[in-house]
Amino acid sequence: MKKMLWGMFLCSAVLVSVNLNAQDATVKEMKDASGKTITKDPNDTIPQVWKKGGLISVNINQGALSNWAAGGDKSSLSIASLINLYAFYKKDKHIWDNTLDLAYGLVNTTSLGTRKSDDRIDFLSKYGYQISPKNWYVGALFNFRTQFSKGYTYPEDKAKVQTSNFLAPAYILLSPNITYQPSDNFSVSLSPVTARWTIVADDSLSSVGAFGVDPGKKIKTEFGAFASVGYKTKLSETASYQGRLDLFSNYLQKPQNIDLYLTNILLVKVTKLITVSLSLDIIYDDDVKTVDKDGVTPRGPKPQLKEMMGIGLAYRFKN
Repeated sequence: MKKMLWGMFLCSAVLVSVNLNAQDATVKEMKDASGKTITKDPNDTIPQVWKKGGLISVNINQGALSNWAAGGDKSSLSIASLINLYAFYKKDKHIWDNTLDLAYGLVNTTSLGTRKSDDRIDFLSKYGYQISPKNWYVGALFNFRTQFSKGYTYPEDKAKVQTSNFLAPAYILLSPNITYQPSDNFSVSLSPVTARWTIVADDSLSSVGAFGVDPGKKIKTEFGAFASVGYKTKLSETASYQGRLDLFSNYLQKPQNIDLYLTNILLVKVTKLITVSLSLDIIYDDDVKTVDKDGVTPRGPKPQLKEMMGIGLAYRFKN
């Protein structure tokens, strides 16, 4: 019996010793592993094909006067909203850039009532296939521009006159092109063969030949050359700029009179949500005739300028 007990004791001692040695080896391996640097296998890295994001901005200004000696409207309220969305695709030799700009603003004063201060729908889609290691691409460009609601002029001592509406005008542009794009922030597109359609869907405007359409017609077709330059940059940790310039020359009618569409926006972040914005848009369209202050006497085409400055809430997002 004693021999059996001694045998069991010796076996237990051996097992405990083996187990302790195994634990010591495991602890040593864990210590050695903790000092190693973990690296990612390049074969496991999946490139980001889509870059998506945008900006939503709302500016509100309000004022009120009572018995104010210097004069002015009793009350005023303005609101301006801006939505800028983008989706950029890049894989192998293919690029596909999409941007959508939406803007709408209203101003209300005691003396003038409610009037629009901004109104824009602008969608741009551009595809390119790389043909050179020096960032040259061939592809196509599509652009659609219009507005949300009716627009008016306000002649002196006369009722307001409607001058525009949703799809009146609308501009559709389609062009094969060659593009130089060294980065996501800068691009130049050139096309010697471009089709542009001007749509005036509002009967009251198309009947008088507004925006260059023949009276009674709703669509005008033009063929010409087109160039587009896009640029955006981060000026500092709090400031950014984005701009676009489009130029179009109509081969069929006065090709020397080049249509111009220029947009600029400067954003300065004050806090995480508060942003100061400054925008400047310049348009010259040889088919858009202007009128004198009386709202009746016609004048030739003139440069159109719109400048807006405001402070409000801004929210940026991206994937």
